[in-house]
Amino acid sequence: MANKAINRLKVVLAEQNQTNKWLAEKLENNETTVSRWCTNEVQPSMDKLVTIAKLLEIDVRDLINPTKISK
Repeated sequence: MANKAINRLKVVLAEQNQTNKWLAEKLENNETTVSRWCTNEVQPSMDKLVTIAKLLEIDVRDLINPTKISK
């Protein structure tokens, strides 16, 4: 069964021409952990999402897929 895409981290990193390795280094996290976040295998904590948003200079909401679909 495919993982539901809760976060948009992979997309946002690509939009900003950044890599998993870059993010892992900035956060002092393991590259494997960041990779698992990017594939939505596991989710980063809300605190971590806020930190990522600050690093990327974006709104934290841009890192999360919306739950409400517009008609």
